Amino acid sequence: MENKKIAIIGVGNMGGAIALGLLKSGSVEASNISVSDRKEATLKKMSDLGIDAYDNNIDAAKDADVIIVAVKPYHIEGVINTLKPILSPEKIFISIVAGVGIDELGEMAGNNIPIFRVMPNTAIALQESLTCISANGNTEPYREYVVELFDKLGKTIEIPEELMAAATVLSSCGIAYALRYIRAAMQGGIEIGFSAEMAQLITAQTVKGATELLLQSGHHPEREIDKVTTPMGVTITGLNEMEHKGFSSSLIQGVLASYKKIKDN
Repeated sequence: MENKKIAIIGVGNMGGAIALGLLKSGSVEASNISVSDRKEATLKKMSDLGIDAYDNNIDAAKDADVIIVAVKPYHIEGVINTLKPILSPEKIFISIVAGVGIDELGEMAGNNIPIFRVMPNTAIALQESLTCISANGNTEPYREYVVELFDKLGKTIEIPEELMAAATVLSSCGIAYALRYIRAAMQGGIEIGFSAEMAQLITAQTVKGATELLLQSGHHPEREIDKVTTPMGVTITGLNEMEHKGFSSSLIQGVLASYKKIKDN
């Protein structure tokens, strides 16, 4: 992969996870990463990793070939305005900002700027993200590089931008949904006799195994469920009780509620 310099503007939960993922992947040297943030403690943490850390966006991004912006949506216009003097068609601009479209980003940054809209999840810190990518019409020379960059941090899919809100819910919010299931299963495990630590280990590894069954086989979940549901057995009894209490319906409604929240903003 090309030896490009990468600047990350905003190293909160997502920006910081990207920085850590890049370092752990070995695909980018710490000396080729710079970050900016307002929090002194965050900058020190990045600096301790060998990353150039600044409290000024221009200082972090002026020598970068790739600028990744990972700030809150209400900060994006101000951030782009500060970066505008150094943006050019030769710099790749990547937005991790939820709910701000490529056309809107182009109006702020300039329509000649190659803009990628990217939605990872926080597992990117462990190189286990599912990252969705959309792009404007100026990005073809850089598309392969950006896809390869995020492929080093998990799995990557390219999607039409109109699906980006849905991708945000299913992938980025989806981490929290999965973790909430794990927490609930742990609580059940504690009630039937396990310690909290043991319940967490058993549940987390079981979920990891379930996901690998789907990823490696490509099977529909019901095909794998059928393998462990025997007539009059304990698994089907538990599943049916969950469904009677609205398990699947609640999850679907949660996904739809999150999607509506994005679309209404």
